[in-house]
Amino acid sequence: MARLSRLEIIDPSEPTIVHVINRTVRRCFLMGDDPFTGQNFDHRKQWIEVLLERFAAHFGIELLCYSILSNHYHLILRTQPELVADWGDSEIARRWLMICPARMTNGEPAEPTDAELNAIRNDPERLAEIRCRLSDPSWWMRLLNQRIAQRANREDEESGKFWQDRFRAIRIEDEESLLACAAYVDLNQVRAGLAETIEESEFSSIHARIESEFGSSTVVSQAMDTSRDENQKRERSQRRDKFLSKLTIDERQDDLGICESDSPHRLSDKGFLPLTLSQYIELLEWTVEQTSADQKATTVRPPVALKQTGLSQHAWKTLVDGFAEVFTHVAARIETLESCRSRLTGRRFRITNEARQLVSAAA
Repeated sequence: MARLSRLEIIDPSEPTIVHVINRTVRRCFLMGDDPFTGQNFDHRKQWIEVLLERFAAHFGIELLCYSILSNHYHLILRTQPELVADWGDSEIARRWLMICPARMTNGEPAEPTDAELNAIRNDPERLAEIRCRLSDPSWWMRLLNQRIAQRANREDEESGKFWQDRFRAIRIEDEESLLACAAYVDLNQVRAGLAETIEESEFSSIHARIESEFGSSTVVSQAMDTSRDENQKRERSQRRDKFLSKLTIDERQDDLGICESDSPHRLSDKGFLPLTLSQYIELLEWTVEQTSADQKATTVRPPVALKQTGLSQHAWKTLVDGFAEVFTHVAARIETLESCRSRLTGRRFRITNEARQLVSAAA
Protein backbone atom coordinates (compact mmCIF):
# COMPACT_ATOMS: atom_id res chain seq x y z
CA MET A 1 0.00 0.00 0.00
CA ALA A 2 1.40 3.41 -1.00
CA ARG A 3 2.24 5.69 1.88
CA LEU A 4 0.92 9.09 0.85
CA SER A 5 1.81 12.43 2.32
CA ARG A 6 -0.51 13.20 5.23
CA LEU A 7 -1.61 16.41 3.50
CA GLU A 8 -2.97 14.41 0.57
CA ILE A 9 -5.54 12.83 2.92
CA ILE A 10 -6.17 15.38 5.69
CA ASP A 11 -6.64 19.14 5.53
CA PRO A 12 -5.81 20.52 9.02
CA SER A 13 -7.90 23.63 8.28
CA GLU A 14 -11.13 21.62 7.74
CA PRO A 15 -13.14 19.57 10.28
CA THR A 16 -12.14 15.95 9.80
CA ILE A 17 -12.73 12.57 11.39
CA VAL A 18 -9.75 10.26 11.02
CA HIS A 19 -8.84 6.75 12.16
CA VAL A 20 -5.15 6.52 13.02
CA ILE A 21 -3.05 3.41 13.69
CA ASN A 22 0.52 3.06 14.90
CA ARG A 23 2.60 -0.08 15.52
CA THR A 24 5.73 -0.77 17.51
CA VAL A 25 8.93 -1.63 15.66
CA ARG A 26 8.81 -5.10 14.05
CA ARG A 27 5.43 -5.46 15.81
CA CYS A 28 7.25 -6.49 18.98
CA PHE A 29 5.17 -6.69 22.16
CA LEU A 30 6.58 -3.51 23.70
CA MET A 31 3.29 -2.50 25.35
CA GLY A 32 2.15 -5.81 26.84
CA ASP A 33 3.29 -9.37 27.57
CA ASP A 34 6.49 -10.06 25.63
CA PRO A 35 6.68 -13.85 25.04
CA PHE A 36 10.37 -13.65 24.12
CA THR A 37 11.66 -11.88 27.24
CA GLY A 38 8.89 -12.81 29.67
CA GLN A 39 8.50 -9.14 30.59
CA ASN A 40 5.22 -7.30 30.90
CA PHE A 41 4.90 -3.72 29.63
CA ASP A 42 1.21 -3.07 30.31
CA HIS A 43 2.19 0.04 32.27
CA ARG A 44 3.10 1.69 28.96
CA LYS A 45 -0.55 1.50 27.96
CA GLN A 46 -1.24 3.63 31.02
CA TRP A 47 1.35 6.13 29.78
CA ILE A 48 -0.60 6.44 26.55
CA GLU A 49 -3.92 6.87 28.36
CA VAL A 50 -2.49 9.67 30.50
CA LEU A 51 -1.30 11.52 27.41
CA LEU A 52 -4.60 10.94 25.63
CA GLU A 53 -6.40 12.56 28.55
CA ARG A 54 -4.05 15.54 28.51
CA PHE A 55 -4.27 15.98 24.76
CA ALA A 56 -8.07 15.68 24.70
CA ALA A 57 -8.25 18.44 27.31
CA HIS A 58 -6.07 20.92 25.43
CA PHE A 59 -5.90 20.17 21.69
CA GLY A 60 -8.57 21.40 19.30
CA ILE A 61 -9.20 17.72 18.59
CA GLU A 62 -11.69 15.30 20.12
CA LEU A 63 -10.97 11.70 21.01
CA LEU A 64 -13.93 9.58 19.90
CA CYS A 65 -12.57 6.04 20.41
CA TYR A 66 -9.31 4.33 21.29
CA SER A 67 -7.86 0.89 21.90
CA ILE A 68 -4.33 0.13 23.08
CA LEU A 69 -2.95 -3.35 22.45
CA SER A 70 0.43 -4.97 23.06
CA ASN A 71 2.09 -3.88 19.84
CA HIS A 72 -0.13 -1.16 18.35
CA TYR A 73 -2.93 1.24 19.10
CA HIS A 74 -5.97 2.73 17.34
CA LEU A 75 -7.55 6.17 17.77
CA ILE A 76 -10.49 7.92 16.14
CA LEU A 77 -9.99 11.68 16.20
CA ARG A 78 -12.27 14.56 15.20
CA THR A 79 -10.69 17.94 14.50
CA GLN A 80 -12.39 21.27 15.22
CA PRO A 81 -10.26 23.98 13.49
CA GLU A 82 -13.20 26.41 13.46
CA LEU A 83 -13.29 26.35 17.24
CA VAL A 84 -9.51 26.84 17.46
CA ALA A 85 -9.77 29.83 15.11
CA ASP A 86 -12.03 31.57 17.66
CA TRP A 87 -9.67 31.13 20.60
CA GLY A 88 -7.82 34.21 21.80
CA ASP A 89 -4.04 34.47 21.78
CA SER A 90 -3.81 33.78 25.50
CA GLU A 91 -5.92 30.63 25.18
CA ILE A 92 -3.76 29.36 22.32
CA ALA A 93 -0.59 29.97 24.33
CA ARG A 94 -2.01 28.43 27.51
CA ARG A 95 -3.22 25.27 25.80
CA TRP A 96 0.08 24.73 24.02
CA LEU A 97 2.04 25.15 27.24
CA MET A 98 -0.18 22.59 28.94
CA ILE A 99 0.60 20.16 26.11
CA CYS A 100 4.30 21.07 25.92
CA PRO A 101 4.92 22.45 29.43
CA ALA A 102 7.88 24.59 30.29
CA ARG A 103 7.74 23.27 33.86
CA MET A 104 6.29 20.25 35.67
CA THR A 105 4.86 20.11 39.20
CA ASN A 106 4.47 16.68 40.82
CA GLY A 107 4.61 15.07 37.41
CA GLU A 108 1.88 17.31 35.96
CA PRO A 109 2.21 20.36 33.66
CA ALA A 110 2.49 23.54 35.69
CA GLU A 111 0.19 26.46 34.89
CA PRO A 112 2.17 28.77 32.60
CA THR A 113 3.43 32.09 33.90
CA ASP A 114 2.83 35.43 32.16
CA ALA A 115 6.40 35.38 30.91
CA GLU A 116 5.92 31.94 29.36
CA LEU A 117 2.63 33.02 27.80
CA ASN A 118 4.16 36.22 26.46
CA ALA A 119 6.91 34.28 24.71
CA ILE A 120 4.15 32.92 22.46
CA ARG A 121 1.64 35.79 22.50
CA ASN A 122 4.25 38.36 21.46
CA ASP A 123 5.50 36.30 18.52
CA PRO A 124 2.79 36.45 15.79
CA GLU A 125 4.52 33.93 13.55
CA ARG A 126 4.91 31.35 16.30
CA LEU A 127 1.38 32.02 17.53
CA ALA A 128 -0.06 31.33 14.06
CA GLU A 129 1.99 28.15 13.77
CA ILE A 130 0.80 26.85 17.15
CA ARG A 131 -2.81 27.70 16.31
CA CYS A 132 -2.54 25.41 13.26
CA ARG A 133 -0.86 22.67 15.29
CA LEU A 134 -3.68 22.55 17.84
CA SER A 135 -6.13 21.17 15.27
CA ASP A 136 -3.66 19.04 13.31
CA PRO A 137 -3.85 15.25 13.95
CA SER A 138 -0.25 14.91 12.78
CA TRP A 139 0.93 17.02 15.72
CA TRP A 140 -1.21 15.03 18.15
CA MET A 141 0.40 11.83 16.87
CA ARG A 142 3.88 13.30 16.67
CA LEU A 143 3.92 14.39 20.30
CA LEU A 144 2.22 11.22 21.56
CA ASN A 145 4.59 8.87 19.75
CA GLN A 146 7.68 10.89 20.57
CA ARG A 147 7.01 10.94 24.30
CA ILE A 148 6.14 7.26 24.56
CA ALA A 149 9.22 6.28 22.53
CA GLN A 150 11.57 8.44 24.59
CA ARG A 151 10.18 7.23 27.90
CA ALA A 152 10.29 3.55 26.84
CA ASN A 153 13.86 3.89 25.58
CA ARG A 154 14.94 5.46 28.85
CA GLU A 155 13.28 2.66 30.79
CA ASP A 156 14.96 -0.02 28.66
CA GLU A 157 18.25 1.88 28.45
CA GLU A 158 18.01 1.54 24.70
CA SER A 159 18.17 3.89 21.72
CA GLY A 160 16.67 3.85 18.26
CA LYS A 161 13.16 3.40 16.90
CA PHE A 162 10.28 2.36 19.10
CA TRP A 163 7.56 2.78 16.47
CA GLN A 164 7.70 0.86 13.23
CA ASP A 165 6.86 3.69 10.83
CA ARG A 166 4.75 6.78 10.34
CA PHE A 167 1.25 6.42 11.65
CA ARG A 168 -1.40 5.37 9.16
CA ALA A 169 -4.49 7.55 8.65
CA ILE A 170 -7.89 6.73 7.14
CA ARG A 171 -10.26 9.66 6.67
CA ILE A 172 -13.88 8.81 7.54
CA GLU A 173 -16.50 10.43 5.34
CA ASP A 174 -19.90 9.12 6.41
CA GLU A 175 -21.92 7.95 9.39
CA GLU A 176 -21.97 4.27 8.44
CA SER A 177 -18.21 4.14 8.06
CA LEU A 178 -17.77 5.91 11.39
CA LEU A 179 -19.99 3.38 13.18
CA ALA A 180 -18.12 0.45 11.58
CA CYS A 181 -14.78 2.01 12.48
CA ALA A 182 -15.86 2.67 16.08
CA ALA A 183 -16.92 -0.97 16.44
CA TYR A 184 -13.66 -2.11 14.82
CA VAL A 185 -11.63 -0.07 17.33
CA ASP A 186 -13.69 -0.97 20.40
CA LEU A 187 -13.64 -4.69 19.59
CA ASN A 188 -9.88 -4.86 19.09
CA GLN A 189 -9.20 -6.39 22.49
CA VAL A 190 -11.75 -9.16 21.92
CA ARG A 191 -10.59 -9.82 18.39
CA ALA A 192 -6.96 -10.06 19.53
CA GLY A 193 -7.85 -12.52 22.31
CA LEU A 194 -6.86 -10.08 25.08
CA ALA A 195 -10.42 -10.04 26.45
CA GLU A 196 -13.45 -12.30 26.18
CA THR A 197 -16.02 -9.53 26.47
CA ILE A 198 -16.15 -5.80 25.81
CA GLU A 199 -16.50 -4.99 29.52
CA GLU A 200 -13.16 -6.76 30.08
CA SER A 201 -11.45 -4.79 27.29
CA GLU A 202 -9.11 -2.66 29.37
CA PHE A 203 -7.28 0.28 27.83
CA SER A 204 -10.13 1.00 25.42
CA SER A 205 -12.84 3.61 25.05
CA ILE A 206 -15.67 1.09 25.38
CA HIS A 207 -14.22 -0.13 28.71
CA ALA A 208 -14.04 3.47 29.96
CA ARG A 209 -17.64 4.19 28.88
CA ILE A 210 -19.02 1.00 30.44
CA GLU A 211 -17.13 1.53 33.69
CA SER A 212 -18.39 5.11 33.92
CA GLU A 213 -22.01 4.29 33.14
CA PHE A 214 -22.55 0.96 34.87
CA GLY A 215 -19.64 0.49 37.28
CA SER A 216 -16.59 -1.74 36.97
CA SER A 217 -18.16 -4.75 38.73
CA THR A 218 -21.51 -4.69 36.94
CA VAL A 219 -22.59 -7.13 34.25
CA VAL A 220 -23.49 -4.87 31.34
CA SER A 221 -26.50 -6.80 30.04
CA GLN A 222 -28.07 -6.73 33.50
CA ALA A 223 -27.18 -3.11 34.12
CA MET A 224 -28.84 -1.97 30.91
CA ASP A 225 -32.10 -3.63 31.96
CA THR A 226 -32.08 -1.97 35.38
CA SER A 227 -33.40 1.54 35.84
CA ARG A 228 -30.95 3.76 37.68
CA ASP A 229 -31.49 6.91 39.66
CA GLU A 230 -29.63 9.71 37.90
CA ASN A 231 -28.39 10.94 41.27
CA GLN A 232 -26.50 7.69 41.75
CA LYS A 233 -24.40 8.18 38.63
CA ARG A 234 -20.89 9.43 39.11
CA GLU A 235 -20.24 13.11 38.67
CA ARG A 236 -18.73 13.96 35.29
CA SER A 237 -15.43 14.97 36.91
CA GLN A 238 -15.09 11.48 38.39
CA ARG A 239 -16.12 9.51 35.32
CA ARG A 240 -13.53 7.35 33.67
CA ASP A 241 -14.68 8.53 30.22
CA LYS A 242 -14.62 12.23 31.01
CA PHE A 243 -11.99 12.95 28.35
CA LEU A 244 -13.85 11.12 25.57
CA SER A 245 -16.28 12.73 23.18
CA LYS A 246 -19.92 12.07 24.01
CA LEU A 247 -21.13 8.99 22.17
CA THR A 248 -24.73 9.91 21.35
CA ILE A 249 -25.67 12.65 18.92
CA ASP A 250 -28.12 15.11 20.47
CA GLU A 251 -30.06 16.42 17.48
CA ARG A 252 -31.34 19.37 19.49
CA GLN A 253 -27.84 20.59 20.28
CA ASP A 254 -25.55 19.11 17.65
CA ASP A 255 -27.40 20.81 14.80
CA LEU A 256 -26.45 24.13 16.36
CA GLY A 257 -22.74 23.67 15.76
CA ILE A 258 -19.66 22.83 17.74
CA CYS A 259 -21.14 22.77 21.28
CA GLU A 260 -17.94 23.69 23.13
CA SER A 261 -17.86 21.86 26.46
CA ASP A 262 -17.90 23.43 29.88
CA SER A 263 -15.82 20.49 31.06
CA PRO A 264 -12.07 21.07 31.32
CA HIS A 265 -11.48 17.48 30.19
CA ARG A 266 -12.70 17.57 26.60
CA LEU A 267 -13.20 19.96 23.73
CA SER A 268 -16.93 19.76 23.03
CA ASP A 269 -20.15 18.05 24.03
CA LYS A 270 -21.01 17.04 20.46
CA GLY A 271 -21.87 13.35 19.98
CA PHE A 272 -20.81 11.26 17.01
CA LEU A 273 -23.17 8.25 16.72
CA PRO A 274 -26.98 8.14 16.31
CA LEU A 275 -27.14 5.50 19.06
CA THR A 276 -27.45 5.43 22.81
CA LEU A 277 -24.68 3.69 24.73
CA SER A 278 -27.01 0.76 25.41
CA GLN A 279 -27.80 0.39 21.70
CA TYR A 280 -24.11 0.58 20.84
CA ILE A 281 -23.23 -2.06 23.44
CA GLU A 282 -26.00 -4.29 22.09
CA LEU A 283 -24.54 -3.96 18.59
CA LEU A 284 -21.02 -4.76 19.81
CA GLU A 285 -22.16 -7.80 21.79
CA TRP A 286 -24.16 -9.11 18.83
CA THR A 287 -21.09 -8.61 16.61
CA VAL A 288 -18.91 -10.57 19.04
CA GLU A 289 -21.43 -13.41 18.95
CA GLN A 290 -21.29 -13.49 15.13
CA THR A 291 -17.49 -13.71 15.15
CA SER A 292 -17.14 -16.24 17.96
CA ALA A 293 -14.56 -18.98 17.54
CA ASP A 294 -17.01 -21.81 17.00
CA GLN A 295 -18.62 -19.94 14.06
CA LYS A 296 -21.99 -21.56 14.83
CA ALA A 297 -25.05 -20.01 13.30
CA THR A 298 -27.11 -17.87 15.63
CA THR A 299 -30.84 -17.25 15.73
CA VAL A 300 -30.48 -13.89 17.48
CA ARG A 301 -31.95 -11.14 15.34
CA PRO A 302 -29.61 -8.33 14.23
CA PRO A 303 -29.94 -5.18 16.34
CA VAL A 304 -31.97 -2.30 14.97
CA ALA A 305 -28.75 -0.27 14.82
CA LEU A 306 -27.35 -2.58 12.15
CA LYS A 307 -30.49 -2.35 10.04
CA GLN A 308 -30.23 1.44 10.12
CA THR A 309 -26.81 1.32 8.44
CA GLY A 310 -28.16 -0.40 5.33
CA LEU A 311 -25.29 -2.90 5.51
CA SER A 312 -25.79 -6.63 5.23
CA GLN A 313 -24.68 -8.87 8.09
CA HIS A 314 -21.80 -10.11 5.93
CA ALA A 315 -20.69 -6.59 5.03
CA TRP A 316 -20.87 -5.47 8.66
CA LYS A 317 -18.90 -8.45 9.94
CA THR A 318 -16.21 -7.99 7.28
CA LEU A 319 -15.86 -4.26 7.97
CA VAL A 320 -15.65 -4.72 11.73
CA ASP A 321 -13.15 -7.57 11.41
CA GLY A 322 -10.85 -5.77 8.98
CA PHE A 323 -11.74 -2.10 8.59
CA ALA A 324 -8.11 -1.05 8.11
CA GLU A 325 -7.63 -3.63 5.37
CA VAL A 326 -10.86 -2.86 3.50
CA PHE A 327 -10.16 0.88 3.28
CA THR A 328 -6.82 2.38 2.34
CA HIS A 329 -6.98 6.18 2.72
CA VAL A 330 -10.68 7.11 2.84
CA ALA A 331 -13.67 5.21 4.29
CA ALA A 332 -17.08 5.89 2.74
CA ARG A 333 -19.75 4.55 0.42
CA ILE A 334 -18.57 3.73 -3.08
CA GLU A 335 -19.87 6.90 -4.74
CA THR A 336 -17.90 9.02 -2.28
CA LEU A 337 -14.78 6.88 -2.61
CA GLU A 338 -14.81 7.22 -6.38
CA SER A 339 -15.08 11.00 -6.15
CA CYS A 340 -12.26 11.44 -3.61
CA ARG A 341 -8.99 12.88 -4.88
CA SER A 342 -5.63 13.73 -3.35
CA ARG A 343 -5.57 17.29 -2.06
CA LEU A 344 -2.08 17.83 -3.53
CA THR A 345 -1.99 15.91 -6.80
CA GLY A 346 -5.64 15.39 -7.67
CA ARG A 347 -5.08 11.68 -8.25
CA ARG A 348 -7.59 9.03 -7.20
CA PHE A 349 -7.12 7.05 -4.01
CA ARG A 350 -6.81 3.31 -4.36
CA ILE A 351 -10.06 1.42 -3.69
CA THR A 352 -9.77 -2.24 -2.75
CA ASN A 353 -11.97 -4.79 -4.48
CA GLU A 354 -13.41 -5.73 -1.11
CA ALA A 355 -14.45 -2.14 -0.45
CA ARG A 356 -16.17 -1.97 -3.83
CA GLN A 357 -18.15 -5.11 -3.05
CA LEU A 358 -19.08 -4.24 0.52
CA VAL A 359 -20.02 -0.57 0.32
CA SER A 360 -21.64 -0.94 -3.10
CA ALA A 361 -23.98 -3.54 -1.59
CA ALA A 362 -25.27 -1.12 1.02
CA ALA A 363 -28.88 -0.11 0.54
